[in-house]
Amino acid sequence: MRVVFHAPLKPPEHPAPSGDREIARLLLRALEQAGIAAERPFALRMFDPRGDASLMRRLAAEARDAAGRFVEEAQSRPPAERPGAVLTYHVHYKAPDVFGPAVATALGLPYVVVEGSRAPKRAGGPWAVGHALAEAALDRADAVLIMNARDRPMLEAARPTAQRLIDFPPFLDAAAWPRLERPAATAAGRPRLLAVGMMRAGDKLASFRVLAEALATLDERPWTLDVAGDGPARPEVEAAFARFGDRVRLHGELDRAGLARLYAGADLLAWPAVNEAFGMAFLEAALFGCPALAGAYGGVAGVVDNGRTGVLTPPGDAAAFASALGSLLDAPGRLRALSVAARDQALGGRTLDAASARLRGALAEAGRAFAERAS
Repeated sequence: MRVVFHAPLKPPEHPAPSGDREIARLLLRALEQAGIAAERPFALRMFDPRGDASLMRRLAAEARDAAGRFVEEAQSRPPAERPGAVLTYHVHYKAPDVFGPAVATALGLPYVVVEGSRAPKRAGGPWAVGHALAEAALDRADAVLIMNARDRPMLEAARPTAQRLIDFPPFLDAAAWPRLERPAATAAGRPRLLAVGMMRAGDKLASFRVLAEALATLDERPWTLDVAGDGPARPEVEAAFARFGDRVRLHGELDRAGLARLYAGADLLAWPAVNEAFGMAFLEAALFGCPALAGAYGGVAGVVDNGRTGVLTPPGDAAAFASALGSLLDAPGRLRALSVAARDQALGGRTLDAASARLRGALAEAGRAFAERAS
């Protein structure tokens, strides 16, 4: 089988690292693992961060033109070489999909969205054009694979007849990471904390500041903190942690090997996760037996199993985050139990093999939904 793959928010080859880019790359690997050939005829980024209607109209026109050219080329192929479905990753009002639905409709193919969200409150205002395009794409979808449980209620409320909504939990490719053993015990009784996040204004910077505030209440404890990540807000992050001196080490942007060493050496990934969709770092850390303390935003609860692979605190409650952090610092035995469960989860249903099987099933289900829609 062949599918057309599109990632309107951030193409897999985008130079800036992020969870979106990583998931797009993982989806391509999962398709390959499933024996499904993916072609990517269109890589334009359909992203409108500021609510610029003229920008979105221009991008939509480019996407429609590209879809027309691809349809003409695909129709000239022998039937066995034509795609059998269109698969798009991440559709919402700031990054709608115009290319995918146009291709699927013109070629008579099932259309599948991985991670789509509906936002009725954006129907008016600066993102009205992007909202309308995203809604049209989601209305056309034969199946929507839900990675973030927070998206389900709105998707259910507006679900067209025959459309399938399929749970599709975040996953990782364990084989792409180095195999490292965890140290036997915390060095000299000093819990090793870790934070991983891009340093940019907004939610990421807010998470760093909540973490710094929490650590300030635990200044008498013998913890250390490693921070992986970089970006334009680095000076603000440095200022937030300056009071702690050399107890906090900022490593900048790290490659996979460098991150693996930090994950394997940390006792706890402490990340407030302000407005996080779900957070790939939680799953990556779990692969190395590093449990997490996180704010229960969005789909974080779908990655961090509260009380089993980590601890979740109420979103936006900095005092609760600080209290939970203090409790975990005082309970090394609990941290070890969370560590074992976290690794078991990552190597269980969150593997590339599991995701590949889910993708095969979802594409088959989308085909049945497409047939129902057409009948």
